[in-house]
Amino acid sequence: MTSHPKKQPWLQSPLFDSLYILSPPFLCLLAIVLFPGFFQAKNNAVPVAAWIVLILLIDVGHVWSTLFRTYFDKEVLRRKRQLLLWVPILAWVGGILLHSLGGIVFWRMLAYLAVYHFVRQQYGFLRLYSRQESQSQNERRIDAVAIYTATIYPLLYWHLEGNRRFNWFIDGDFYFQPQPGLLPVLTGLYLLVLAAYLIKEVQLVWREKYVNLPRNLVMVGTLLSWYLGIVYYNGDLTFTTFNVVSHGIPYLALVWIYGRRKYKKAATTAAMAERLSFGAMGAAFFLGLVFLLAYVEEGLWDALVWRDHESVFSLFTGLPQVEDELLLTVLVPLLALPQLTHYILDGFIWKVSREKAG
Repeated sequence: MTSHPKKQPWLQSPLFDSLYILSPPFLCLLAIVLFPGFFQAKNNAVPVAAWIVLILLIDVGHVWSTLFRTYFDKEVLRRKRQLLLWVPILAWVGGILLHSLGGIVFWRMLAYLAVYHFVRQQYGFLRLYSRQESQSQNERRIDAVAIYTATIYPLLYWHLEGNRRFNWFIDGDFYFQPQPGLLPVLTGLYLLVLAAYLIKEVQLVWREKYVNLPRNLVMVGTLLSWYLGIVYYNGDLTFTTFNVVSHGIPYLALVWIYGRRKYKKAATTAAMAERLSFGAMGAAFFLGLVFLLAYVEEGLWDALVWRDHESVFSLFTGLPQVEDELLLTVLVPLLALPQLTHYILDGFIWKVSREKAG
């Protein structure tokens, strides 16, 4: 019999991982089941309070948390200085070029870049929680195909069915090609892949006498959040809740785990001070800063471009709304720069960790 790990492959601890990485999609489902009237309102609008929590604090906040993994990390800043310098510059220039072709061109590019980022995060967590397993190459391939299928099938359904009452960023940011006749075929393939994963998992448990709980919870949570959020339910608030909470909170948790682990074995006085900063006060500073930066960013968006949450951003109402197309071509990519940089850098900053984990 092959060897197997005696302990579950937690990233931080059973409690921390369960609360902040694994449970978000299940808690979203629980909230939707308990409060169906709130999540399935006929006007399909996202209430202001929900928008503040989901978009402002979690979605935009998790984007700014990348600072703690990049520009605020002295070692990473030293090793990847050129990357961290040029990515935002080139992203802004590229954004200006795209927006000059039309606002929808820019937002469509940003939407698909975000989709790629969201899909890859689920694969990344799957690999992190598989790092101690003695699976064969074929078993690892089944895992990869299953996690990608769990995310890509709902996205294809969205594009081909074309009757969803929500969007990623703005109306029309996805390229729709209604082909309802293809949906039964895709659904059949979807079920076959899930069946293959289930059979593989039963065989693995039989052979190893071991169940990898966090990896399977990542898989089930991904299936739930993407299928229910996009295919089963058809509401903006439901989609946003599943999409944002299941992605943003685990990302914030991963950045926090990285910071704690980096200074866990600190020996010098200076390093020990940095280590202590990852206690309760450090958590307050970490979240407080990312939420503050998120508020400033969204305040500028609302005042200069959107003007749809003025009651939330009263501090910014004195700024003039920009309507000149040339100025918007420069301004919109600039305001979107935190997101663009986050999406691009994320493909580099976790790469080494995932390779080592695999």
